[in-house]
Amino acid sequence: MDILSHLDDFFTKPEETKSGVSFCDIPKPISFEDSNVNIIGLPIDITTTFGKTASHGPEAIRVTSANQIETLVYEKNMEIFEKSRIFDLGDLLLPSKKKIDIYNKKDINSFWNDFDSQITKIISGLLSLKKKPVILGGEHTITYSLFKEFAKNNPLLLHFDAHRDLKPIYNEMKICHTTPFYHLINEGYLKGQNLIQIGIRQADKNENLFAFEKGIITFDAWDCYYSFDTILGWLKKKSKNRDIYISFDIDVYDIPYVPCTGTPEPFGLNPFQINEILNNIDDSSNLIGLDFVETGLKNNDFREGALATQTLLRILTHKFIKN
Repeated sequence: MDILSHLDDFFTKPEETKSGVSFCDIPKPISFEDSNVNIIGLPIDITTTFGKTASHGPEAIRVTSANQIETLVYEKNMEIFEKSRIFDLGDLLLPSKKKIDIYNKKDINSFWNDFDSQITKIISGLLSLKKKPVILGGEHTITYSLFKEFAKNNPLLLHFDAHRDLKPIYNEMKICHTTPFYHLINEGYLKGQNLIQIGIRQADKNENLFAFEKGIITFDAWDCYYSFDTILGWLKKKSKNRDIYISFDIDVYDIPYVPCTGTPEPFGLNPFQINEILNNIDDSSNLIGLDFVETGLKNNDFREGALATQTLLRILTHKFIKN
């Protein structure tokens, strides 16, 4: 089957999801054919091992972006639709219709195998049409499946996170929220020197050793605090004329900013620092895709939805959006 001819069969339309709205509720409706950016919601929270809120990420972002936040990026005086022609596909209909037993590793492995096959076909189809997929997670495990198609362009992967996610296995699970970047590198989809980890402040010694051995570039939270200008200069130079993929875990932000995410950490970055880092990705670079993960929602607290939306607005009005 030609997936692109039957996209409606693979998605719950945004208006029919828990949010009831599309991303940003943009006042200038864009058709799929005319779009250059496609939103995909992946409300998945299976392998997380602390707080369970990530499946509410697409809802939190859509509700806040549509009902609270203006589409004008204030400091740029630019409407998002001046740069990104956005079409929200909705939430992907997940492959397993039965309830997954989170204690049954066969159930979990089966889910990820099916998901991997499904999302790979969809991403491949979108890229063939020169679309830029923007994925709203969902737990960080999704990056393992998502990035495989983008890897064919050999992009620079900018990974914003409190955690390295470089474990080979965790709680007897090979594919889970702490392992995606290890397996992408180990299976040859990603070269270590093309992985830039920003804001890291928790890991185990084996993850640090793996990062060193594979040549992963790390700007940890202390680098961001004490050597910020050096990071900005390095990033601008490194990103010139490169394809860029961004994997953004909201827990890169400091703990007061993220009251709902599952694994918040102190010593994090603030919104002004993140904005400066994004602004110093060179204008000549080309964003090919983005996943934004671990945004939480609980007790009707939409602060993370607001922070996620404002971050996304600044990414989607950057000059690296080329078409």
